[in-house]
Amino acid sequence: MPTVLIVDDSPTELHAYQKMLEKHGFNVESASDGEASVRKAEEILPDLILMDVVMPGMNGFQATRQLNKNPETAGIPVIIITTKDQETDKVWGLRQGARDYIVKPVKENDLISRVKAVLGD
Repeated sequence: MPTVLIVDDSPTELHAYQKMLEKHGFNVESASDGEASVRKAEEILPDLILMDVVMPGMNGFQATRQLNKNPETAGIPVIIITTKDQETDKVWGLRQGARDYIVKPVKENDLISRVKAVLGD
């Protein structure tokens, strides 16, 4: 079963995504900010990371860029999942190394299909 690291500072969002993913057979780990996501990714080497953008400290764009610069974590695909819905935000997120960009609120079937697409399922 693939492991997905969910990074979001909202416990409500973390719980919602965790339930969606576990229902579809994914193992789920979580982190509540950018710094913790980088440490956790290096520790567990998940198959995929769902990354929020607006978080205290290191934001999701910065964390994605840092993960992509590290040879140990550069191969882990990141899907940004955020309320930032401007085209410039999407372009910037993809330029940081994200493989996909989802605007909240996200529907379960859309999230699962995008996760599976990035994982090659």
